[in-house]
Amino acid sequence: MSSTTEVPMALVPGNTLITATPEAGRELALKMARLVVKATQPDDAARGRLRPEYAENADSLIAVSHVVAVEFATIAAANDYWRKA
Repeated sequence: MSSTTEVPMALVPGNTLITATPEAGRELALKMARLVVKATQPDDAARGRLRPEYAENADSLIAVSHVVAVEFATIAAANDYWRKA
């Protein structure tokens, strides 16, 4: 067991899903997807070793795109799809 205390990772940057524009929402979705990968595999070296495998694998790249799309759908809904009532 480690004697160091880990600082919890913020999985929602700025603790909000509200963004000014759809482009900012898409950027947030990508950042959140990256944070999920980092939270799932916190070892930088392990992620580095795995990168060449998924970088050349179409199924892995499609899966990543799906994760970002789901995050973006959540952010878009939180922003009422950037429309004012």
